[in-house]
Amino acid sequence: MSLLSDLINLDLSDTTDKIIAEYIWIGGSGMDLRSKARTLNGVVSDPHKLPKWNYDGSSTGQAPGEDSEVILYPQAIFKDPFRRGNNILVMCDAYTPAGEPIPTNKRYNAAKIFSHPDVVAEVPWYGIEQEYTLLQKDLKWPIGWPVGGYPGPQGPYYCGAGADKAFGRDVVDSHYKACLYAGINISGINGEVMPGQWEFQVGPSVGISAGDELWVARYILERITEIAGVVVSFDPKPIPGDWNGAGAHTNYSTKSMRNDGGFEVIKKAIGKLQLKHKEHIAAYGEGNERRLTGRHETADINTFSWGVANRGASVRVGRDTEKAGKGYFEDRRPASNMDPYVVTSMIADTTILWKP
Repeated sequence: MSLLSDLINLDLSDTTDKIIAEYIWIGGSGMDLRSKARTLNGVVSDPHKLPKWNYDGSSTGQAPGEDSEVILYPQAIFKDPFRRGNNILVMCDAYTPAGEPIPTNKRYNAAKIFSHPDVVAEVPWYGIEQEYTLLQKDLKWPIGWPVGGYPGPQGPYYCGAGADKAFGRDVVDSHYKACLYAGINISGINGEVMPGQWEFQVGPSVGISAGDELWVARYILERITEIAGVVVSFDPKPIPGDWNGAGAHTNYSTKSMRNDGGFEVIKKAIGKLQLKHKEHIAAYGEGNERRLTGRHETADINTFSWGVANRGASVRVGRDTEKAGKGYFEDRRPASNMDPYVVTSMIADTTILWKP
């Protein structure tokens, strides 16, 4: 008698050339990830050769019931770490039957910005530090925390080891390896300052691929926490009080910044970000005002600042960049629930295309 685990792990390549493609898209809240699977007759490596598909947008808050069909356009392919073999994950964006991007499709405008010749010439690199909190499923309270109570104060948990300091490492390591398997350019993980909070980094990734990779990494994390029976929260301040919030610090450079004399280009770009501070804050995630208080390694939400090696600034420049006279900077304002399509394209638009 086969066990369920045996059937889940069946290698289809022994008996058929057909593969399973899991189509992924972003739902109506802008943070809920949805997916469904279909059978393909064989291996496909080009997303634009995959068939378009549709779904019921009235059930995701993206279309009215009387005209509910939304069309999925495949945009990026990753290996499926759950089904393995030749099976794939497909990141999609969503359109009306007439071919217009629906309002929650933020990828469409991002792709337009990243295809602009001036942006293409600058080869923008991104490294996104995605923080998140693991919660107990039924209590919505961080894992490792006593029920109805609090652990000891922050200090020993950041990059900590031990059963009383690191909670959920099995989930975190599983996610790390699954992302590497999928072909996501995940560059590291670490335990964060608040217990039960972790971080993974995606990048360096070029242009629109940074958004595709981060969204699929989030999807994989949702699937792994589903298996583990815990809940992942991207809330920027999951626990009020003297506890660190969760951000998505976005590291950024252009070709001009990476070349000799790049530090001057960096300073000009930061000056542009300062002039558009309010517009960026408005697009950098919901609830960010609870996180950007000027405490817990953040700058105040209403004030723009930058500095070298200053984690209390809106934008931080590393010592290595200052010393080399070229490199990258880190925008520390984005919240953990930000849309990477919006944030990455907005930074490129402001620093490359916008002429103040």
